[in-house]
Amino acid sequence: MTAVLAPATTLTTFSGGTGVRVTQARVLLSEWTKFRSLRSTVSTLLVAFVLMIGLGAMFAAITASQTTGFEPGATAISTSLTGTFFAQIAVGVLGVLLISGEYSTGMIRSSLTVVPSRLPMLWGKLAVFASTVFITMLAASFTSFLVGQALLGDQLRASLSDPGALRSVLGAALYLTVAGLTAIALGALLRNTAAAITTFVAVFFVIPPLTNLLPTSLTDHFVQYLPSNAGAVIVDGTFGIAHPLTPWTGFAVMCTYAVVLIGLAAWRLRRVDA
Repeated sequence: MTAVLAPATTLTTFSGGTGVRVTQARVLLSEWTKFRSLRSTVSTLLVAFVLMIGLGAMFAAITASQTTGFEPGATAISTSLTGTFFAQIAVGVLGVLLISGEYSTGMIRSSLTVVPSRLPMLWGKLAVFASTVFITMLAASFTSFLVGQALLGDQLRASLSDPGALRSVLGAALYLTVAGLTAIALGALLRNTAAAITTFVAVFFVIPPLTNLLPTSLTDHFVQYLPSNAGAVIVDGTFGIAHPLTPWTGFAVMCTYAVVLIGLAAWRLRRVDA
């Protein structure tokens, strides 16, 4: 009697041979699990939340107590959202740690073994980070705006229905999200926590103020296009700079920096071993 053999079944597997198909959805779930499991995630987001609201309230209270009103170039909207530019440090640190931490602990090798095509891991980290930070910082920016306007009083306060107010509140969350994505790209490029954080702080927090020390003939043609200065227009926070860009154009310039760095990070992730 001739035996009848069942046809062989083809199965897409991990490189480790676990028999489970790799999909972007599964990678996203894995990255979400890692993200919420990090001790630094909650603490750093909390710091950013507190800085956003606390400093906005402080600047609003100081402004309300002054007889001269707002500083030059400031408005009721930008004053209440001043904390955005300090919260970006905490968000940037979190973005760097999200990926550089895996390199420092060696976990990146396990991650890349499970996801041998590599790039889905990076896309997963970016998506999880962006969605979490945007939702958290949007809540913080709305709270900061409302608290700030309450402290400014009837004569100085603005409302969400005022021109540019809603855009600025939404823009603060968008600005912080893109700043954090830039930090992830720096972490993936440099693969060193200290170097990536130092670079991020220098680009977003140190270099822009230092340009004020240079002759205006040197800075007039480039200072507005630094990532933080370009992105700040959407938060109504140009710090007195006569900005040639509209809010959404400035934000697009900031996004361009992030996209270029993410592209370079993706290239290095594919080409260079961990």
